[in-house]
Amino acid sequence: MALLPYVVCNLLLLSSIAAFYLPGLAPVNYCRAGDDNGKSCKNEIPLYVNRLNTEESVIPFEYHHFDFCLSDETQSPVENLGQVVFGERIRPSPYKLNFLEDVKCRAVCTKDYKGSDPEAIKKLNLLKMGMALNYQHHWILDNMPVTWCYLVNEGGKTYCSTGFPMGCQVRKYLDTCAPIVNTSPNQVGTYFLFNHVDIEITYHSGREEEWGVGFGDNGGRIISAKIKPASIHHQNKDNLDCSARNNQLKIPNTLAGDETFSITYTYSVTFKKNNTIKWSSRWDYILESMPILNSPVIVLFLSGMVVMILLWTLHKDIARYNQMECGKDAQEEFGWKLVHGDVFRPPRQRMLLAVFLGSGAQVFGMTLVTLSFACLGFLSPANSGALMTCALVVWVLLGAAAGYVSARIYKSFGGRRWKSNILLTSMVCPGVVFSLFFIMNLVLWGKGSSAALPFSTLVALLALWFGVSVPLTFIGAYFGFRKRILDHPVRTNQIPRQIPEQSLYTQPITGIIIGGVLPFGCIFIQLFFILNSLWSSQMYHMFGFLFLVFVILVITCSETTILLCYFHLCAEDYHWWWRAFLSSGSTAGYLFIYCCHYFVTKLNIEDAASTFLYFGYTFIMVFLFFLLTGTIGFMACFWFVRKIYSIVKVDPIKNIL
Repeated sequence: MALLPYVVCNLLLLSSIAAFYLPGLAPVNYCRAGDDNGKSCKNEIPLYVNRLNTEESVIPFEYHHFDFCLSDETQSPVENLGQVVFGERIRPSPYKLNFLEDVKCRAVCTKDYKGSDPEAIKKLNLLKMGMALNYQHHWILDNMPVTWCYLVNEGGKTYCSTGFPMGCQVRKYLDTCAPIVNTSPNQVGTYFLFNHVDIEITYHSGREEEWGVGFGDNGGRIISAKIKPASIHHQNKDNLDCSARNNQLKIPNTLAGDETFSITYTYSVTFKKNNTIKWSSRWDYILESMPILNSPVIVLFLSGMVVMILLWTLHKDIARYNQMECGKDAQEEFGWKLVHGDVFRPPRQRMLLAVFLGSGAQVFGMTLVTLSFACLGFLSPANSGALMTCALVVWVLLGAAAGYVSARIYKSFGGRRWKSNILLTSMVCPGVVFSLFFIMNLVLWGKGSSAALPFSTLVALLALWFGVSVPLTFIGAYFGFRKRILDHPVRTNQIPRQIPEQSLYTQPITGIIIGGVLPFGCIFIQLFFILNSLWSSQMYHMFGFLFLVFVILVITCSETTILLCYFHLCAEDYHWWWRAFLSSGSTAGYLFIYCCHYFVTKLNIEDAASTFLYFGYTFIMVFLFFLLTGTIGFMACFWFVRKIYSIVKVDPIKNIL
């Protein structure tokens, strides 16, 4: 029976993963040309290209930045706000695909580079730069990524990546270009461009009673699109042979003035029928299950132990304080009851604390609402950019919550500068984030990156901030200041009590450092997958599991802060306001250390611009996480202090001064 809680928790974790994924978009029916017979189906399959990125640089580039074959970009789909902020640039590709029409070897275009043309040499060097940094293509077909599947070990395990390299440079070790290019020792430093792709499209042919429309063998729905890049040197443009895989395309290091180097881009398409996999399950091979570890169970167990110990200790303290029939010794005050006349004394820098708490409440509401929508399937990976769009919109609308919380807290501190409070709440924290974002956007502009936001998007973000968020903050603060001031359960003495000398374990710095250990312990496993999705182009879809981790984070931040606050009050140190915020907020410090560890061990970034951008975005994430965890800890501690001093009996005669 002792194992029953662990079994139940593990089952809940597994069910949360399987139950919270929904495809998110309606299916598209395809059929062979001329076989639609009046039915609603399409023959042409649009293939889109997205930005190119790499783990060796934070700077992504649009598809047309490199000298690839282009299509009419005026027909590009409209990107949502989240896609623009993340730097996604979806453009129509020049590859033409029709349902159930196999293509053996078709040319897309030919690019010629003359040694006498400086512009051509620049474009060729740009291709070599992309191959040296291992930039990856990201293509989209039927609203799902085109994947590149390859063996990752001798055991035959296949890994499917949502991107594939544009080419490769043979470095010191000879298997750099494997499994695509066969290299030899004398080819170190050689560039191989992948100018050919084999596209395999798998479709499911459903029955009429299943879909409401039947196509037989001439129609279906696409369930996967896989690609195999290859390097082929087409010497005869009029007689293309895409099976000549041994004749690989090498990019020359130099071109003489009278030399011309040509690159012919080709592709092949094959269709494969598979009625075993349903359309609703087509993402399963991409969204492989991440390892489920027992860390949440362990954290919940430790949290339960903390709650039991704290409640047991408090029960004994309150019973002893309220015992009045045992004479003089029973009424002698000690421990946390001794500081009842100072525990609600307003803190220093109360304005800044109120501003941080208001912005922290805004971030908390944004996180809670966004994760809730993601768990319900509205923000599935099929809806590209929906997660960031939802987060931005919710954050803007929760400006009212920020103003209300900040005003209520500031008024309870006895603050009277309500105009400054409203302005600082609406400007300080959003201003820090936007300023950093704008500086990094200037760097991306200078590099010609696709992640650089257009000027119109920056204006739109400013309009959301000043036109929506700021007025809502004023409205929330108006109602917050109109509310009656919070009545504390005990009065505050006019003369502050002297705090006795504290031991090493009750020093503020020690408590702040310790306060972030347990909350960070319950999230660091998920951090690896989240950072992979941000910097390594891997999809994160475990929103049910992430929501559970978020709940555990709230619990651990609250319990840890309450426990440390209780110890400090028992040591007769009543300066708990800022300490409660910083104790749980220190979790952000451990987050920053982990991001540094990830930068050193996982990424291969060397250039200064990418390093600056990585730590700039990291600081934004750490700052928002600091506000989130600090607010959670403060609110929990505020509730705890009010609760214990409202339960214990206080002699009113001793509380007059």
